[in-house]
Amino acid sequence: MKIAPIWLCLILLITSSAISQESNSPSFGKGLFNLVGKDSSWTMNVGARMQILAISNWDAVDGGLINPEQNFLVRRARLKFGGYAYSPKLEYKLELGLSNRDISGASQFTSNAPRYILDAVVKWNFYENFVLWFGQTKLPGNIERVISSGDLQQVNRSLLNSRFNIDRDMGFQLRHKFNLSEKFLVREIFAVSQGEGRNITTGNLGGHQYTTRLELLPFGEFLSKGEYKGSDHKREQTPKLMVAATFDSNQNAVKTRSNQGSYMFNDTGFYETDISTLFIDAMFKYNGFSLMGEYAHRTADNPIAINSDGSLTGDEVLVGDGINLQTGYLFKNNLEVSGRFTNIKLDEEITGRNPQSQYTFGLSKYIVGHKLKVQTDLSYLSEDGGQDGLMYRLQLDIHF
Repeated sequence: MKIAPIWLCLILLITSSAISQESNSPSFGKGLFNLVGKDSSWTMNVGARMQILAISNWDAVDGGLINPEQNFLVRRARLKFGGYAYSPKLEYKLELGLSNRDISGASQFTSNAPRYILDAVVKWNFYENFVLWFGQTKLPGNIERVISSGDLQQVNRSLLNSRFNIDRDMGFQLRHKFNLSEKFLVREIFAVSQGEGRNITTGNLGGHQYTTRLELLPFGEFLSKGEYKGSDHKREQTPKLMVAATFDSNQNAVKTRSNQGSYMFNDTGFYETDISTLFIDAMFKYNGFSLMGEYAHRTADNPIAINSDGSLTGDEVLVGDGINLQTGYLFKNNLEVSGRFTNIKLDEEITGRNPQSQYTFGLSKYIVGHKLKVQTDLSYLSEDGGQDGLMYRLQLDIHF
């Protein structure tokens, strides 16, 4: 008899909860409970979170709004497990998605199975400041993507992220850090991955994907890893800055957005081309004020997919540029106002898509930091020669 993975997760939660002691329960937002082996050779923190979203869209025509659409959904629902195995130098993370949006994307390439697994990765600190990661997790791409969806400053990520991000993949990552001076911190990341995205069971279809990221923190580390969290909840007492760059090369890629997007089929199987993506980003925080900036640039050797006889397949790589600027101020009553400007310019001759600009105003109330918050935002989308639109969103976010 087969038991669906979701039920296995629930059984694990209930069983583990039953054997946990009240004295071992973390405070709110730090997990449901902690487990520690009798000989302290392993630990596990179990957590859960969900995001409930209401969204409304309108077309903007001649100063008026038409064609209203509304949607209510569980945007995210996830279980998280983390700790160490055998030694504190060998950490692990397992994150499972349960909502329809989390597990969507089943295809022949995932054995027609839902994509439950988000992260399944082991991290081995094998020597001094060197850490080797192995498994499926986020690639070291643009800062907005690496920030957890539960730690975002606004309801969701920008158009730049949806067009250019390289998301999750399976493979190896080598991470290292060192100090140039007492405060100046440098971090390096190099990743080799399959290049097909997450939960793929068919193996490598084209070439491999190579990602390199360099991070510079001239004023030292942010409090509580704040460079990868939206908003300045720690109210940095001195200015903190991270400037970083990522270069990603996906050799013989078979998807329209590197390891994301749709597959490019042709008469011989798959159309393959080398795709390169460059990210330059920065995060600044000081005394409740935060500023994040991103630039993305994607190219491909041969972006227009063809068959063996030279005829077009109808697919093309989404090459072009994007800019995203976002800022906010967190008041002492934990109410935050934020603003975002995003501009996307895909190559019109290749993709047939018009330039887009989106303006977003956000308002967030943090009850227990990012662990319990209500966020709302209003966005206006302007498209050259296309349809403008207005979007309103309201979201409740809760983490256990």
